[in-house]
Amino acid sequence: MLTTISPNQFTDYTFTGLAVAATIILCWAGLISTGLSFAFPGHGSVFGAVIWILLSTFAYTGLFITAHDAMHGLVSPKYTRLNHAIGALALALFAAMPYKTLLRAHGHHHDTPSSHDDPDYHEGGGYLRWYLGFVFEYATWTQFVVMAIIFNLLHHLLGVSLPVLWLFWILPQILSTLQLFTFGTFLPHRSGDYEGDGPTRTRTLHYPAWLSLLTCYHFGYHYEHHAWPFVPWWRLPEAYRIRKASFAKSSSP
Repeated sequence: MLTTISPNQFTDYTFTGLAVAATIILCWAGLISTGLSFAFPGHGSVFGAVIWILLSTFAYTGLFITAHDAMHGLVSPKYTRLNHAIGALALALFAAMPYKTLLRAHGHHHDTPSSHDDPDYHEGGGYLRWYLGFVFEYATWTQFVVMAIIFNLLHHLLGVSLPVLWLFWILPQILSTLQLFTFGTFLPHRSGDYEGDGPTRTRTLHYPAWLSLLTCYHFGYHYEHHAWPFVPWWRLPEAYRIRKASFAKSSSP
């Protein structure tokens, strides 16, 4: 690591973290509800439907990133119970996932990233096998039962058609897992030249900030996340710039 960032540089976001989390959750709720009711702008066109599916996918990814930041105590650093409650809510909305299970596993991931002791590492067999291992590592029967109940309630009680359910609820969830896996796990952790070792045995995707946001909420700045896990996702570009400036300074004659 070329430079040191102090946690004191990132202590002014108590309420901003809550506002960011609330914005993502509310946007998700608005996108999913209008999608399932087929009331989104341009609902009569294929283009409008595709845009809404992509926006919903991005919102689902935001739910998971919110839960991830909560695991690091970054959504509400001063109010631990509230922080973890928001993380649990975000994962429940994402796919009825068990927050405490992922919290423990994520700690192991940070201790031994990109190794066979890392619960998120399933590289043998290539992209597809690793993706399936990534998804089913945390899948539970309870999760499937809850999702099935919600699916049937939406269909039989609220009258949401099956095509609409698949297109505007299930498909964005699946696409979101692909987005999270590709840019947050596979590309940063696949074998090759890593930018660090030990807890920082990973690599950063050197994208411009706008593309980094669109791909996975800046989670592609993965070396920075592992080096400084106290930095919330929305400030990772700042950490990335600090690291780049330090590298340029150390490399100059």
